[in-house]
Amino acid sequence: MSLVAIVGRPNVGKSTLFNRLVGMRQAIVDDTSGVTRDRHYGRCEWCGREFSVVDTGGYASNSDDVFESAIRSQVEIAIEEADAILFMVEAATGITDYDEQIARLLRRSGKPVVLCVNKVDSGEKMYDAYQFYALGFEQTFAVSAASGSGTGDLLDAVVALLPEEKEEGDEHKDLPRITIVGKPNVGKSSLTNALLGEQRNIVTPVAGTTRDSIETYYNKFGFEFMLVDTAGIRRKTKVHEDLEFYSVMRSIRAIEHSDICILMIDATTGLEAQDMNIFNLIQKNRKGCVLVVNKWDLFVKDSNTLKEYSESLRAKLAPFNDIPIVFTSVLKMQRIQDVLNAATEVYSNYSQKIPTARLNELMLPIIEETPPPAWKGKYVKVKYITQLPTRFPAFAFFCNLPQYIKEPYKRFLENQLRKNFNLTGCPVQIYCRQK
Repeated sequence: MSLVAIVGRPNVGKSTLFNRLVGMRQAIVDDTSGVTRDRHYGRCEWCGREFSVVDTGGYASNSDDVFESAIRSQVEIAIEEADAILFMVEAATGITDYDEQIARLLRRSGKPVVLCVNKVDSGEKMYDAYQFYALGFEQTFAVSAASGSGTGDLLDAVVALLPEEKEEGDEHKDLPRITIVGKPNVGKSSLTNALLGEQRNIVTPVAGTTRDSIETYYNKFGFEFMLVDTAGIRRKTKVHEDLEFYSVMRSIRAIEHSDICILMIDATTGLEAQDMNIFNLIQKNRKGCVLVVNKWDLFVKDSNTLKEYSESLRAKLAPFNDIPIVFTSVLKMQRIQDVLNAATEVYSNYSQKIPTARLNELMLPIIEETPPPAWKGKYVKVKYITQLPTRFPAFAFFCNLPQYIKEPYKRFLENQLRKNFNLTGCPVQIYCRQK
């Protein structure tokens, strides 16, 4: 998936534009300069093309502020990783020294750039936008990120600059892609080495030893897939090194390009907030998931420990908790094969195509028995169900009044699909359409 970075000096409206592109208030917006210190990551879809967006902190050079020097280096990394760059300036202020410095940096990068003149929210302010052609970028657009004015033309230009989606190498492009993800130091590289039966990746007790996503072809014991070991994804406040930020971006992109994610957690610390962030990222990207609880040998156990631990994990993961949980000790080589079995079973569920006739035969009587609640005296009748041709399990329910089917009933439909068809480990998407 292509990556677009939004760059510019502080307080020109980068976070406002980011929130508009990803369709949610994910980044904090304030009149104070320098509010955004971390990178925010989201996804945008425009004209059928989906791409990732990174909102960077404001670029300021020759500053003694420790945050600004860290932001500066991370903006440079974001530029290096991006496929296209949205360079934001502000109409009322005119061209500043910072703007010229960033323009030079972008020209040196050789990346495609779209210049976005923000805060043009009236016809009179349009005249202020023309001076920015002096920066030398052919693609220049006047927009108002706050109201959305002009953002359609801007996105058309961005999408036109993005490279075509690359196909995987011919040799392995049809193989399942299984990615091992988790916080630093939970045993991802150790699991990779255990599965491969060789010291493929460096393993040390120091968190963050793995810096890049390492991809390996696996063909043993009747299994064949691409195995990807990623760098540990830690909280943004903990990411200080430039190299580590680079690793985290690579890990996020590895999740996007995978089919199944093996999420590893440490048994001794349990499911923490950062594990949930990674799980939500897997869910948001609609990937299959297997939860691996590593270092189980270090956990103090009694007769009911396994059952209670599993139940507490599922309670935290709800509503998407229909996923396999495997308890392992990679160091002692315990239940490594179970991880492979679970991952391949989830892939089989993830890629299955359920015949339309079977779907209707099983689901329509259930819907008839428990129909959607009436809305303002109007009754919803589901007439037909089919699976959509997506990479993940997605179903279209054709009915007379799709707008009246609300989230609780969609959750009921999802639960019935899971009960009647094996969809363990897979996110399920339900669409209600007009018949």
